[in-house]
Amino acid sequence: MVRIRRKRGLRLTLQQRRDLVGLSFTLPLIVGFVLFFLYPFAQSLLYSFSKLTISREGIALDYVGWANYREALLVHPEYVRVLTETIVKMVVDVPLILALSFFAALLLNQKFRGRLPVRVIFFLPVIYGAGVILKMESTDYMMLLQSTHAGARGEMISVGASLRSFLMQAKLPEALLLYIMQGIRRVPELVRSCGVQTLIFLAGLESVPPALFEAADVEGSTAWESFWMITLPMMSPLILTNVVYTVVDFFTSGRSALLGLVQKTAFSSGSSYGLSVAMSWIYFAAIGVILATTIGVISRKVFYHE
Repeated sequence: MVRIRRKRGLRLTLQQRRDLVGLSFTLPLIVGFVLFFLYPFAQSLLYSFSKLTISREGIALDYVGWANYREALLVHPEYVRVLTETIVKMVVDVPLILALSFFAALLLNQKFRGRLPVRVIFFLPVIYGAGVILKMESTDYMMLLQSTHAGARGEMISVGASLRSFLMQAKLPEALLLYIMQGIRRVPELVRSCGVQTLIFLAGLESVPPALFEAADVEGSTAWESFWMITLPMMSPLILTNVVYTVVDFFTSGRSALLGLVQKTAFSSGSSYGLSVAMSWIYFAAIGVILATTIGVISRKVFYHE
């Protein structure tokens, strides 16, 4: 009797198959990073430790060690100040952007007539942040439009005064009161940075299982209690995602004063290119420390629903 032996193929566990699927999705990013980003990344690190000189023969690099970093931190008259101001502005703006986008997502998640057009309008800040629109803001037409609506500006001041008196009756701390009022005055400026965050929060709110709210209603929970006990914990992973996105978006924005300073330094003269690259690496290190600290602190409070 002839026995037929079947060749056993490579058997993978369910976790291994999931890992391969995840790797297949990230493979284009890995290949793109190695081919198009890794070499310029290493080259910029080399430039930060060198003095670049442009001549007729080409580009010459002279190794200077940490001289560029010392000049950026200890000698340059503006870099440390602009870096500090940028970090402080990020600490102030990121909570305001997250609070505004989360509030907008809560409103857009309600059921009302015309909800779809309103959601489209709320995504317009992403388009409003485009370079063409930002260029239009610097023209005389925008200045003329602002001067035309000077009367409306007075109405905003009166509304701010009324809101300030209301918040003072709530016995809020003076520092928190000033922070809220500054955020309210800057709503037109901040709303352009809330488009993507609002969409992420909105998608998260729609994915919360309705059975959780139904069970809370049966138990006699109020809407305020349901928000703190159900909505906020379920949204905590997306809060972490939006924090990371907002921090990176803030630091890499074209309106960043520090990026403008680095660009100005790079093209001021050929010998300053290494200094500008060193400034960029210090900026990159500062962003990495801020992100690592933020993720480490917030991730402890994140709730993952299985």
